[in-house]
Amino acid sequence: MFGETLKLALRAIRRNLLRSFLTVLGVVIGVAAVIAMVTIGNGTTAQVTTEISKLGTNLLFVRPGQFGPGRAATDAKKFTLRDLEAIREQVPGLRAAAGINQSSQTVVFSGQSRQTTIIGSGDDYLVAQNWELASGRSFLPSEERGGQAVCLIGETVRSKLFGSTPAVDQTIRVGNVACQVIGLLDKKGQSGMGSDQDDVVMMPLKVFQRRIGGSTDISSIMLSAEDGVSTAKVQADVERLLRERRKIIAGRDDDFTVNDMTQMAATLTGTTTLMTGLLGAVAAVSLLVGGIGIMNIMLVSVTERTREIGIRLAIGAVERQVLMQFLVEAVTLSVFGGVVGIALGLAIAYTAVTLMSVPFVASPSIILLAFAFSAAIGMVFGYFPARRAAQMNPIDALRHE
Repeated sequence: MFGETLKLALRAIRRNLLRSFLTVLGVVIGVAAVIAMVTIGNGTTAQVTTEISKLGTNLLFVRPGQFGPGRAATDAKKFTLRDLEAIREQVPGLRAAAGINQSSQTVVFSGQSRQTTIIGSGDDYLVAQNWELASGRSFLPSEERGGQAVCLIGETVRSKLFGSTPAVDQTIRVGNVACQVIGLLDKKGQSGMGSDQDDVVMMPLKVFQRRIGGSTDISSIMLSAEDGVSTAKVQADVERLLRERRKIIAGRDDDFTVNDMTQMAATLTGTTTLMTGLLGAVAAVSLLVGGIGIMNIMLVSVTERTREIGIRLAIGAVERQVLMQFLVEAVTLSVFGGVVGIALGLAIAYTAVTLMSVPFVASPSIILLAFAFSAAIGMVFGYFPARRAAQMNPIDALRHE
């Protein structure tokens, strides 16, 4: 019975192919828009999560000053080596604590030069960022304490300055400082902001302070909590310690900022997920427009086929059979539009994420939901025209011209 009804529906659709195509176009566009938006949004969310994880695990950044409207970071004094040592000794649950200073300097080797980022820090910086060495070694404790001019270089600096020449044990000039290369940092690639993380030279913090920075200040501190330790607790302990060391009385605002990257990651992921949902919801509105188009065309079809409906009713067809015929026709149109829309949406999403250099993360649940929703659109918007056809008076239908 259902097979025969489906054959009649397909025959009616083929009878007006152009009109049928224009009818399902709204559903195709709606489904394709939903699939494309959600897939691109999922890829963006995955990219954000990946880029944050590249920074390291359980990270907190401590910076002088408060950041926000009406707040200036330059108003607060910098940190010192004593602040850094106090954090290491008095804050439990830390895997690494690294003081960081940074500058842009010209690096020169054998007639080749390059403007690059110079980072003054120590081994704890590599630990916090999960940054391995491709070759060579890291800083010795004596080199960090004594301020010996040694350095680690990123892959970009190595390739630009040395080419095929071995870099380890060579001497380069960083600004006005002669520095021995003792190790090569493993390649990290671009950050989420598009900067080259391998275009860097790293030296001990004290060398940077004495020879490049010209002061004993520390611009920022990076902390990494041990696995299983709450970063919120570490943040509270650091804030309490720094308020005490910086003599901030009760009721006064902090003159420093502690950012928990775990919370920032959750916030960014939540934001991108919310935006994905909003974009999907906006795109889903076009599905409703497609449903209205199906209802419109089905009403026209009922009017055109009034005599056919009258003949079927006159020779013994019951209302349920007529209703089912037109309802199946509407659902067939919408389901076909849903299938084409899914394929088109995935193709658009794949092209977009390839151009944006983000992962292709298709969601099976969203694909199934879009397909089910397209079928439901056909049932909901096809019911009224089908019901109208089923309730026709056979005599009046036969008289219709």
